[in-house]
Amino acid sequence: MHTVALATAGHLLHFELGIAYEIFGNPPDGIDEWYDVRLCGPSPLQVGPFVVEPAYALDQLVAADTVLVPAIADVDEAPPADLVDAVRAAHQAGARIASFCTGAFVLGAAGLLDGKEATTHWAHTAALSARFPSAMVDPDVLYTDNGDVLTAAGKAAAVDLCLHLVQRDRGATIANALARRLVVPPHRVGGQAQFVATPVQVNGDHSLAQLLAWAQERLDQPLTVSDLARRANTSPRHLGRQFRTVTGQTPLQWLLTQRVRRAQQLLESTDVGIEQVAAATGLGTATTLRRHFQRVVGVPPNTYRRSFRGVPSESVDGPNARRKVATAF
Repeated sequence: MHTVALATAGHLLHFELGIAYEIFGNPPDGIDEWYDVRLCGPSPLQVGPFVVEPAYALDQLVAADTVLVPAIADVDEAPPADLVDAVRAAHQAGARIASFCTGAFVLGAAGLLDGKEATTHWAHTAALSARFPSAMVDPDVLYTDNGDVLTAAGKAAAVDLCLHLVQRDRGATIANALARRLVVPPHRVGGQAQFVATPVQVNGDHSLAQLLAWAQERLDQPLTVSDLARRANTSPRHLGRQFRTVTGQTPLQWLLTQRVRRAQQLLESTDVGIEQVAAATGLGTATTLRRHFQRVVGVPPNTYRRSFRGVPSESVDGPNARRKVATAF
């Protein structure tokens, strides 16, 4: 069982603790084996108005597969030395380390951000960059993923990073099931903006809601920005502004993200060939699918399929392959 340890010391923000326990402590329906969540700390800690007693000591972080470092209360003070040492030791032991919000300052103090992409809450990115100049701090993204070191921006970005970790471990289908239970959007890619300048509605009457649903039903077709603009009865330039406001992406970036997500679902749930997956997702050829999939997901499609289905790397493209794609949803 994959062990997820929360590294704590001093004051802990209750939102992030709650998110970690909700996602990693409660499996979706029908999933028997899930994560083993452990709260590790040197002493009782303040969690909002409550006091919580960790069941494990900080030195137990070295036994974890994933270590989550929630936000620290005061970025002007150096994080507790025992917390920094324990996180560094866990990383050296092979653990995957992820921080929420200002928890990135702990990773920086442990030397884990040197030469790596990192982020934190937008209000603290300048301080993070100044204190750890060897880190490549991006103030605009939701989260960063360097493989074994990940960082998230503030508050709700912790949800996105947790879902991203679940997707890496268990696949897009299970991550999306968690998102539905939490009543949050499906996994957002880390490169989306932390915030947008103009607040927008997020209910079913949203200006792009019908267009996005229409496009998602036609991912196998060669949609263009002009096609989307024509469907929305607006100009491509105005549509681009709407997309950036609503999704933080351009229309083409959003389309590519949806196509890759659909490819992940097909690779997880069917045994059809890569060419058929490419056709069903509108990516055209297996070569194009592999290029975009590798860039977005981080591994080739066949490697991803083996991780979640345990099927041979080259699936047989039988006469029923296209029918299987069509009935996969």
